Amino acid sequence: MAKITIEDGYVPSENEPFMNDRQREYFRRKLLSWKSDILREAQDTLVALQTENENHPDLADRASSETDRSIELRARDRQRKLNGKIDAALARLEDGSYGYCEETGEPISLKRLDARPIATLSLEAQERHERRERVYRDD
Repeated sequence: MAKITIEDGYVPSENEPFMNDRQREYFRRKLLSWKSDILREAQDTLVALQTENENHPDLADRASSETDRSIELRARDRQRKLNGKIDAALARLEDGSYGYCEETGEPISLKRLDARPIATLSLEAQERHERRERVYRDD
């Protein structure tokens, strides 16, 4: 695979062919950077949990510390799941299906992909999905 170079400040545009080499490289870099940030935050959390002094003589301090730890661990769990979605998006970049709606096969807007690079549904398909979810949740 040839090395694709993109200039700093490049943002995919509707004026270029959809999911051309530059756009794929842009989203690949964006996904890898996001994944790197998540892994760094997870490592920071691990270090903080290992070095935290658990000797709180006051019950309120101990409860507060446990609550903080619980919130942090829940956030890390959400990020662990997000990491799996990032890996799936990177795999879609490799197989050529990235940027296309899983439901309709239509291109997902570049603005949506830039805001949510792991998106698998177009905005319209996502809205339909959420409406169906709301209907079934209300039953």
